[in-house]
Amino acid sequence: MRVYLLATLDTKGIEAAFVRDRLVELGVEVVLVDTGCLGEPQGKAEVTREQVFAAAGTALEVVRQRGDRGAAVQSAADGARAVVLKAHGRGELSGVLGLGGSAGTTIATAAMRALPLGVPKLMVSTLASGQVRHFVGDKDILMLPSIVDILGINRISRAVLGEAAAAMAGMVRFSAAQSGARDRPLIGATMFGVTTPCVERAKVLLEQRGYEVLVFHATGNGGQALESLVREGLLAGVLDLTTTELADELAGGFLSAGPARLTAAAERGVPQVVSVGALDMVNFFGMETVPERYRGRKLHRHNANVTLMRTNADECRALGEEIGRKLSVAPSSTTVLLPSRGISAIDAAGQPFEDVAARRALFDGLRATAGAVPVRELDLHINDPAFAEECANTLLAALASSSARTGATRPEVRS
Repeated sequence: MRVYLLATLDTKGIEAAFVRDRLVELGVEVVLVDTGCLGEPQGKAEVTREQVFAAAGTALEVVRQRGDRGAAVQSAADGARAVVLKAHGRGELSGVLGLGGSAGTTIATAAMRALPLGVPKLMVSTLASGQVRHFVGDKDILMLPSIVDILGINRISRAVLGEAAAAMAGMVRFSAAQSGARDRPLIGATMFGVTTPCVERAKVLLEQRGYEVLVFHATGNGGQALESLVREGLLAGVLDLTTTELADELAGGFLSAGPARLTAAAERGVPQVVSVGALDMVNFFGMETVPERYRGRKLHRHNANVTLMRTNADECRALGEEIGRKLSVAPSSTTVLLPSRGISAIDAAGQPFEDVAARRALFDGLRATAGAVPVRELDLHINDPAFAEECANTLLAALASSSARTGATRPEVRS
């Protein structure tokens, strides 16, 4: 068991030494990585700051002469990332633990995000109790608030840092077993509350055919995690029925998954069935968070913390065109299914977001740019069982075809 401990030793040397010693007491080997730059290091590291900056393609003296703290932090992050990736590639890294304030957290979590899911990652940070999405991204990083500043060993920091060391020791000692040959192939599916019946029904059918279905809540991080797992080669197929995050990216909502959403499966040729679930809405928090320019739009108070804005025809057409463009690079592995009677629980006859014209603009925009990708429109609502069954069966057919081409073993059918 070998943990890489990342800290700026010019400011966190005493604390890093405390954590290192505690880990050693718990039977864990430690590689201390100095990611500092400006001051002199307090203590000795197994990976020096000179080596960190060399791994980033620069030199410590060059960074110091530049005198740009932001650039120094970025170079340290690049170097730390390269160091841990190399160690992981050699099979010499069991986990990563970081200590820091804003700079240290930026550096250490950049390295953590580069590692695959399942590698223990723990960040003790002065910023861990606030908004941490930009530090965590789509990875399994455990953020532990330091409570007090990481400046010396006192009654509080001793408890928190000791807790961090014990947690990391436990994670690397009792890490999840590696996937074995008996594991079922994985399918990623996207879901929102307003598309839950569809995804639940499709999930049952896919699991009956021997697949394991991972459902991602389409709240930004969920879509990012899906894309990441596809790029890591962990998913056999994708049931991307809830592409709502694209609407937030377009209109400035709070649940965007970024511009790369809906690209990984097409680029890698992973079999996928795509639909337009919940593209009738853009997400904001309380009503007061809706931008002034949208106050005259059709708004729906989903609950006290979520306000939905109905996408209009122009936005829907743009969304359809974007989906078509992104999918058009992989026509042989992709099928689009469109539910003509509604794309969410509140886009249906008599529901607050019913808008036939906007729905039609969405479908027409998608067809205009999809190229050779098969696009089928079904006279069903997205939450009709028959639509879910068609989505599942279409993906199963694509998976079978892919297996036939590659010679992969198909999963056993489970009752």
